[in-house]
Amino acid sequence: MNMKKTILIVDDDSRNIFALAAVLKSKGFHIVSSTSATEGLQLLEHDKSIGVVLMDIMMPDMDGYEAIAQIRADPGLAKMPVFAVTAQAMVGDREKSLKAGANEYISKPIDVDVLLGLLSKY
Repeated sequence: MNMKKTILIVDDDSRNIFALAAVLKSKGFHIVSSTSATEGLQLLEHDKSIGVVLMDIMMPDMDGYEAIAQIRADPGLAKMPVFAVTAQAMVGDREKSLKAGANEYISKPIDVDVLLGLLSKY
């Protein structure tokens, strides 16, 4: 991944955003964030520097599955790398996330080394 690209973190818990953003910024990434899927989708439409989305799955307004489906339905965003991020690490969740259109799946708490390895692929 081009280190100048921006990562969008979408998570309804601002503490999760803060912690993840701090780690990623320390690794040289630029971060933008949203506490709702709706706002995250708007950011994607307007900020063309976003290169990867870290999408929380369990959110109150619109869940991550629906948000990922909307990203995939938009011709301008269809190829955007999206990582599903969830604390719901149950059997079948990974497959459900990938079927919804996520490129990768990461469970919380996030292993930063695993995340950085996945980001390097994109």
